[in-house]
Amino acid sequence: MILPVHERLRAHLTRVLKELYALGEGEIPAVAIEYPPSRTLGDLGTPVAFELARRLRKAPRAIAQQIAGAFGALDGIARVAPTPNGYLNVFLERRAFLVDRLAPELPAPPAIARKAIVEHTAINPNKAAHIGHLRNAALGDTLVRVLRFRGIPVEIQNYIDDTGVQVADVVVGFRTLEGRTLDGIRQLADSTRFDDYCWDLYARVTEWYEEDKARLSHRAETLRDIEHDGNDAAAIGAFIADRIVRCHLRTMARMNVDYDLLTWEGDILRLRFWAQAFEVLKTTGAVYLKSDGPLAGCWVMPIQEDGEARPTSQGPTSKAQGPHADASIEPASDPDEEDAGER
Repeated sequence: MILPVHERLRAHLTRVLKELYALGEGEIPAVAIEYPPSRTLGDLGTPVAFELARRLRKAPRAIAQQIAGAFGALDGIARVAPTPNGYLNVFLERRAFLVDRLAPELPAPPAIARKAIVEHTAINPNKAAHIGHLRNAALGDTLVRVLRFRGIPVEIQNYIDDTGVQVADVVVGFRTLEGRTLDGIRQLADSTRFDDYCWDLYARVTEWYEEDKARLSHRAETLRDIEHDGNDAAAIGAFIADRIVRCHLRTMARMNVDYDLLTWEGDILRLRFWAQAFEVLKTTGAVYLKSDGPLAGCWVMPIQEDGEARPTSQGPTSKAQGPHADASIEPASDPDEEDAGER
């Protein structure tokens, strides 16, 4: 909030120096704004007199006195005072400055400013938030505050991956390992710290898969059910994601972090946004179908570093029609999945 005052003071001092010493544009030194060591000495200060001493062949003290005498009036500035050693101290109209800072109105955005969208946090809704998630949320919220300080309108989004493997694994845990129905899960959610309970269950499911890789078929089947909706697995997955996202929001509220929009991946699938976007990617050539190698049958984006030319023929389109349709390739996980077994 003090930076606009710096800018106005710097611009005013530049005009004063230009008129007082008949300096050209290239002859005016940079006007540094500093903070005096004690509030009794002023709210702001500048050593610009020292920068001019050699050019003007005068003592900094004399230059500071001349600048103070020619300073005139500037909105928000009560007075300027030269110091015996040559600094120029600036005293603000402190009451007016405080009242202005307490006003609820945000600064009007610059005419060129457009809406900015900041998407951050994006915790998989299968467990409680941990310190890494809080770090990411703090970084995202800091960026939001900086943009708003600059007068840029910001919309804060949080992407919710409610159809990913992490949610599917918790569904497998409840249905297969614990034999719970949706009603039973509701009762559990009302009587426990549900996000912590799901975290423990998620770790158990991970260990259960490692004991027998054939059990991963439960994950694949549950993923398909969640994506197609209208079945028990999808209903359980939607309930789990909703409850845990509410836990996440309460956690973030304790850090004074909030969001304007929660973007649910399930909505993107149900509204066929993904299907439409996929057609655009294919039409524009942003993705192409691999016909050989380990990724045969998968739609991929060309990577410039591999030197591979993009094929002109797309070939069959039987695989990879959705975010998790190709079971032969593990869906990309986010950094928080490294802690699946940590408790």
